[in-house]
Amino acid sequence: MQSPRYAIYFTPKSSTPLAQFGASVLGYDASAGKTVPHIVLKHVTAAELAAGTRAPRTYGFHATLVAPFYLNGSFQEMDLVQALGAFCHQSAPARLGFLQVNALGDFIALIPAVSAMIDSLARNCVTFFDSFRAPLSPQDLVRRSNGRLTPRQQGYLERWGYPYIFEDFRFHMTLTGALGPDEKLRFLGALTEAFAPLADQSHTIDAISLVRQADPRSRFEVIARKDLARHCTIGPLEPRKAR
Repeated sequence: MQSPRYAIYFTPKSSTPLAQFGASVLGYDASAGKTVPHIVLKHVTAAELAAGTRAPRTYGFHATLVAPFYLNGSFQEMDLVQALGAFCHQSAPARLGFLQVNALGDFIALIPAVSAMIDSLARNCVTFFDSFRAPLSPQDLVRRSNGRLTPRQQGYLERWGYPYIFEDFRFHMTLTGALGPDEKLRFLGALTEAFAPLADQSHTIDAISLVRQADPRSRFEVIARKDLARHCTIGPLEPRKAR
């Protein structure tokens, strides 16, 4: 039987317009663990939207803080849930500000309109939860070594299991998979227009989520979402030790 994978994400509260927008673009609500109707976009057909969001639909609408990993043999899921609570109790919210639709390479995502002060939170997530993570298998290491990584990113991948962390971290909430040039322009215009009613809303990372993928054929689901403490200073955090 295949072991589940876990990840630490920022997922907006399911009742918020931001969460509902993301779920409707992807056609999946990870908080509820269910398929939802796609948003109707101008100049993008329903079939094109379904195809263009197939890859990110597996993960749900989110921003990655700790990339998907298998638990090492020293911990169980309940240990990870408890660790999430301990981390959030010690960590302060981080202001995102306004978000905008933008292209990142060959896909489209929501990114902060101006530089957001979230690097400390992201760094602490990676280091705090690292002790729970099983090392990458040789197959996963090869798969994630895509030939485009810098030497520093390759080193991060081998040590931390993911290349885009620390100096190479960039907050984004994925809206599509890889798109061709012409397709990307149409999606970019349509999604920008659809997001316009939310573009003047400021956002804060006020909670983080633990998500689980039961097996490779399943989608990720939120299994715990914890509020970040309101009055504390972020500093290096110590992870729980294995029992």
